[in-house]
Amino acid sequence: MSLIAEAPPKDTYIPSLPPTHTVTLTVNGTEAQLQLSPWTSLLDALREYMDLTGTKKGCDHGQCGACTVLVDGKRINSCLTLAIMQEGKSITTIEGVAQMATDAPDGLHPIQKAFIDCDAFQCGYCTPGQICSAIGLLNEGQAKTTADIRELMSGNICRCGAYTNIVQAIEEVINQQAV
Repeated sequence: MSLIAEAPPKDTYIPSLPPTHTVTLTVNGTEAQLQLSPWTSLLDALREYMDLTGTKKGCDHGQCGACTVLVDGKRINSCLTLAIMQEGKSITTIEGVAQMATDAPDGLHPIQKAFIDCDAFQCGYCTPGQICSAIGLLNEGQAKTTADIRELMSGNICRCGAYTNIVQAIEEVINQQAV
C-alpha cells in the first residue's frame, strides 16, 4: 500500500469562473454597459474595460490617491470601491475634467490651468488624482487656509514632493473664486 495520495483524475473537476454581470456606468457623461466580475474595482473597470488610463493605479490599497476620481462630485479612491456599487452615479475621471469647465476660454478646468501655471507636477504620475482631489476639495468648500488645503489633500501622495506648487495652484483657484 502506497502512503502517497493519488491525484484525482483531471477530468473529474473543472473549476469555473463565477458569472459576470452587466454593470452600467456613466463616465464623463457617457453611459457604458460592461460585463464585469462582481469584485471588479472601479479603477480596473475604468482602466481595463473602458481604456480610460488617465486614472492611475498607484498602491491599489487606497493609500496614495493616484486613483482619485469624482463620483457625483465627491472624490473617492477608485481602487477601494467596486464598479457595481457606482451604477446610477456620475463618474468623472481626469479625461472628463475639462468638460466640467465648458465656459473656460482655453478649454481647461481652472484647477488644470492653475496646475500648469504653478508647475504643480514633476513626473506627473499623481497629477490626475491630485487634480480630481483638488476639484473635490473645492466642491466641499471647507478649505479656508493653506493648512486646510494641506490637510484636505493629505490623502494624495506626490513622490516628487511638488506639494508646495500643488497647494499654490489650489490657493490660486480658491482666491479666484472668492473675487
